[in-house]
Amino acid sequence: MTAPNPAGRDRDERGRPRNARDRDALGRPLPRGVAGLPPLPDDLRLPPAETLAEAHRLLATGRPFQAHEVLEAAWKCAPAEHRPLWQGLAQLAVGITHAARGNRRGAARLLRRGGDRLAGCAADLPCGLDAAALAGWVAEALNRVEAVAGPVELAPPPLPH
Repeated sequence: MTAPNPAGRDRDERGRPRNARDRDALGRPLPRGVAGLPPLPDDLRLPPAETLAEAHRLLATGRPFQAHEVLEAAWKCAPAEHRPLWQGLAQLAVGITHAARGNRRGAARLLRRGGDRLAGCAADLPCGLDAAALAGWVAEALNRVEAVAGPVELAPPPLPH
């Protein structure tokens, strides 16, 4: 739960800063009072197959920032040995977000990091994830991001859904 403090910043019950404003599809906070996409619950926990299906749905509907939040939730609650997988997938979603915002440098950096992280766990991918298909998608996404000036719309990575 968040509540504004006297200085006007949103804070959680522990006093940590939280931005309670709605966001657009690319995760940018909207002005107060402007309706957008509300944040996902901090305690979101989905089974792996549902996480992948929800992330795919969000990516396919142009909501990469929210897909990142779903994947980040999985990363934060996963056992240590599975965290690189979820972190890598979350980084791909952030890369897509940066590409859509026109931040080519940030997009390329996150796509590479995510791809490298996923390559490190390619032998142990759950739920029908295909390491070769993901690696091919990353290479194609990097080519598009590096070839186009300005915002780039990327197709979703090949996630089971």
